[in-house]
Amino acid sequence: MTNEKEISPMNGYIMILLLVLLLFGGAFMLLRFHPALPVIAILCAILIVPGFVLVNPNSSRVLLLFGSYVGTIKKNGLFWVNPLYTKKKISLRASNFDSERLKVNDKLGNPIMISTILVWRVTDTYKAAFDVDDYQNFVRVQTDAAVRKLASMYPYDNFADEGLDEDITLRSSLNEVSIALEKELQERLSMAGIEVLEARIGYLAYAQEIANAMLKRQQATAIVAARHKIVEGAVSMVEMALDELNKKNVVDLDEERKAAMVSNLMVVLCSDKDAAPIVNAGTLNH
Repeated sequence: MTNEKEISPMNGYIMILLLVLLLFGGAFMLLRFHPALPVIAILCAILIVPGFVLVNPNSSRVLLLFGSYVGTIKKNGLFWVNPLYTKKKISLRASNFDSERLKVNDKLGNPIMISTILVWRVTDTYKAAFDVDDYQNFVRVQTDAAVRKLASMYPYDNFADEGLDEDITLRSSLNEVSIALEKELQERLSMAGIEVLEARIGYLAYAQEIANAMLKRQQATAIVAARHKIVEGAVSMVEMALDELNKKNVVDLDEERKAAMVSNLMVVLCSDKDAAPIVNAGTLNH
């Protein structure tokens, strides 16, 4: 037997009625008949009691008879089975697992801290009970292994100065990374009869020893990108100003004065601080 077998055992309420009849019948026979008869009735009642099984919603009982798999009860209610059966409880409810923060290396070799949040449930009780030693511990260990593998497949972030053209990064591509993590975990946990409902990154940051340096690097990258945008806008504005002055014949500038005007406008437009204007009270040449 290598697959789950769902069974429907006897209704437990019928056996409760039989148990009550045996107890009251034994008491009645103790008064009216031979003392051996009530003893037999009481012994039968005692043998019946261990066979009762209560299965709550989204729960199950795996039944064994002397080490041999008999089947699994997944229906909820009160049932009665062979008193010699060994009954192992396995929950079918969805469970959350928040892994510890692991220190791993990303694709570029940078040390990062990462953790994952996993939502899972048991779908095959036979595999969960017999194909792995402890399915809950199996989930924890395989989740850590999957997170380490995932972190090594993608860079934390995409920096232009490293010559990489990575579309997927751990920081900015959460949906793609979560899909890859779910697929990896499902492949690892399927042998334990476990279904992965959701997996996503719960915590992501650079390791402490490089966190400050990487923060400065991110800030520098942002500043360079902003400066690039400012210069593009400033050049467009200077070009527009020269075109408008030339088109409307406001002033006739030679190349030297155009260069001076461009220089002044670029300084004003690209400066971090507001420019302090100086009024020229003399001639055009002074």
